[in-house]
Amino acid sequence: MPALDGFTETEFTCNGETRAVYRAGSGPGVVVVHEVPGITPLVADFGRRVVDAGFTVAMPSLFGEPGRPMGMPYVVKSMWGACVSREFATWALNRTSPVVEWLRALARDLHRQAGGKGVGAVGMCLTGGFALAMAVDDDLLAPVLSQPSMPMPLGPARSRALGLSDADLAQVKARVEHDDLCVLGLRFSNDRAVPDARWARYREELGDNFIGVEIDSSPGNPHGIPKTAHSVLTEHLVDQPGHPTRDALDRVLAFFRDRLMG
Repeated sequence: MPALDGFTETEFTCNGETRAVYRAGSGPGVVVVHEVPGITPLVADFGRRVVDAGFTVAMPSLFGEPGRPMGMPYVVKSMWGACVSREFATWALNRTSPVVEWLRALARDLHRQAGGKGVGAVGMCLTGGFALAMAVDDDLLAPVLSQPSMPMPLGPARSRALGLSDADLAQVKARVEHDDLCVLGLRFSNDRAVPDARWARYREELGDNFIGVEIDSSPGNPHGIPKTAHSVLTEHLVDQPGHPTRDALDRVLAFFRDRLMG
């Protein structure tokens, strides 16, 4: 698969669940958790950028076909599969998705292999909030939430929900208070999948330790970003100096450097 050139396919098992993990690079570890529909070529490109910045990347395949490009029928099929899977709490309130336990174990294993102070993690779209739930573990030092869209924001309660249990949120908040854990979030301002209420809740719960990067996608914005823009680091990234999505990408890499190498 040319889209995954440079990555080595491995497997990781936790609690009897085995999944493919694509690895590359050297230096402190970063878990890259793909968006819907799967590890697309653009998700892999983001992984390479993290590798080029001096990190070891572990990119697990949670659903979809690794290396397959984005396409609407493929998106619908993957989204449906995730919604009916018991591994993903796509609608539940105050519940951590079961797959997060597997991701936490992967992050701990990556830390043991890559060394360093700890690891980073980035989730995207449906998996965007997973990095926050992974931050329960002390190994996770740099969580990045890119367009965190789960649970599906239908109704006021789900629009404010963060996709993790009350107990896990309390542990993350304790780390914010005692360990100076910082959380980086990314979204487009007009993205209905990441509502204002959820963004405000991150600030309410995490205070100044939530670093919210919001990219203007309102009608008539100066960069011509469509109001439907969603994927900050992949599909809607414009790789040009001075573009706000490129600035957001640079902010993510700087965050990893500061928290894992600084």
